[in-house]
This record gives sequence, structure tokens and C-alpha cells, in this order.
Amino acid sequence: MAELESPEAVPAERKKRTDHSPWNWLLLIPIVVPLLTPLYNHDSPRFAGFPAFYWIQFLFILLGVATTSIVYRMTRR
Repeated sequence: MAELESPEAVPAERKKRTDHSPWNWLLLIPIVVPLLTPLYNHDSPRFAGFPAFYWIQFLFILLGVATTSIVYRMTRR
């Protein structure tokens, strides 16, 4: 049977680590923005023949990638 680590055996580094960075709040942006349907609930303007709905969905993907990258870079140790 494996012994449980006692609080004294846990390194100080592991005790202090928290993931409560204010940068994590930015991750709400790619969740909330696609829920705002008036942003993309129309057919025009068209881009390369695609209605606005489709190419705005691709922009949401880029927004999510950019936001996640920023949060990752600002919170890594």
C-alpha cells in the first residue's frame, strides 16, 4: 500500500502554487462572444462567397486560439 504524503513531506513549492491568476478571466471571452447571436445573425457581407455566419465562426476560432495563447504565456511559470 502506498503511504499518503503528510503535509510536512509536501515541498513548499507545491503548497504555494495556485491557478487563480486574473489572466484566466480572459478565457471567458471566447465563451461569451459566440453566444452574442446578433453579431452573426445575418447573411451579408459575404466573403469569398461565404455568408457572414460562416466566416465569423472562423473568426471565433481565431479569437479562442489568440485568447488561450495570451493566457498561457502570461500564466506559465
